[in-house]
Amino acid sequence: MTRDFAATTLEAADIEGFVDLASRAPSAGKTQGWHLVGLLNDATETYWNAAMDAEVRRSFAFPGLFNASFVGVFLADPSAYVERYAEPDKERTGLGAGIDAWETPFWTVDASMAAMTFLHAVHDAGLGALFFAVANPERVRAALGIPDHLLVIGAVAVGVPAGSARPGRSAGRSRRSPGEIIRWGRW
Repeated sequence: MTRDFAATTLEAADIEGFVDLASRAPSAGKTQGWHLVGLLNDATETYWNAAMDAEVRRSFAFPGLFNASFVGVFLADPSAYVERYAEPDKERTGLGAGIDAWETPFWTVDASMAAMTFLHAVHDAGLGALFFAVANPERVRAALGIPDHLLVIGAVAVGVPAGSARPGRSAGRSRRSPGEIIRWGRW
């Protein structure tokens, strides 16, 4: 994850290419009930101003993050999944009955897979990216006109890495080994 970006610009076509690849991520019933509100180049200030007060920005540990050429907010639409699973080819599942019928919220799963695919596409293009939680989500919703029925999954920043930011606090944590993760045969 990149936390320090050079002050450069990107083209909308670049971002649209990453989104096109993300649209190929797995999706329950091919619902694709995720969205991305994107801000490019100077427009990224709209996001940062809504997410962080000026005082917070002045003392922020990663000031190079504010140079990102693109900031996008990934969103999930639970109602799209209920509607899709009420269609004739899926109605037998019972998942069209409502959000409560879903043991696993696949709108979150699918939006997360799309975000990960987006991040891989950015990396493959030689750019840097960071996935992060949206601070002050209600202010961000208002600033970006995000409807209340959509769930905010997280935000991504994209740009040319500057390479001088220190690692995040969690970077030193060890990664779990496959033996700690997988249970062969049963739990």
